[in-house]
Parts: sequence; C-alpha cells; structure tokens
Amino acid sequence: MIKRKLDQNGWSYNDVARRGGISRSTVHHLATSVRLAQLPQQTTLEGLAKGLGIPVAPVQRAAAEAAGVNLYFENAPETTDPEVEILIASVHKLTPKDRRHVAVLIESLLQEEQPEEDGRAGDPDG
Repeated sequence: MIKRKLDQNGWSYNDVARRGGISRSTVHHLATSVRLAQLPQQTTLEGLAKGLGIPVAPVQRAAAEAAGVNLYFENAPETTDPEVEILIASVHKLTPKDRRHVAVLIESLLQEEQPEEDGRAGDPDG
C-alpha cells in the first residue's frame, strides 16, 4: 500500500515521513517489510496515514495483516465501532506478556461463540 501511494504521487519515503511526522526509517521499514514482528504503535499508524494522505483505518488493517493479526470489521467499510478503535489504539500499551493473555482470552471467547455439536451456540449461562 505504501509503495503504491509513493508511486502514484511521486513521493519518497522522506516525503511521507515529513508529512506524517514520523521517521524516514519507520516509513521505509513499514514499506519494505513482508512480515511485521508486531503491530506498530497507534501514533505511528496515524502518522503514516497522515503522511500518505489517507484515513487511518486502511493503514491499521494493512499493518494488522502484515503482523499476522486477523481483524474483522463486519459491515464497516472505513469506520469501526468506537470500542474496537479503543482496543486497537490501546493494545500497544500492554506488555508482550499481557498482549498474549488478551489474545488467549479473545480466542477463548470466540471459541465459546462457535456452535456446539448439538447445534446450539455456547452459552455460559446455560
């Protein structure tokens, strides 16, 4: 996405960095990395979006995909539920250990929602 915007507008990594208030090396790293080790901080994503002149939501989605994180935004083409936005924006504040705990919790909650063999969704209240 970054390289495509650079090509479309004739911009350099430095142009995007200056427009977005982030470092050139950050823009270069995000543009050239096939897989990210972790999601960039929300402020970095916001700066990149500003530098590219696009909304932050597509940048968040692309970063999540590059980090191997699946985000599902049902019926929300460019905006999400405010609670989802808060979660995404806040997750970088957690320690890696705490993020793993959150990921396990989410996986557990999602598994509870899967239909059971008798055809009913998991219901903790019975």
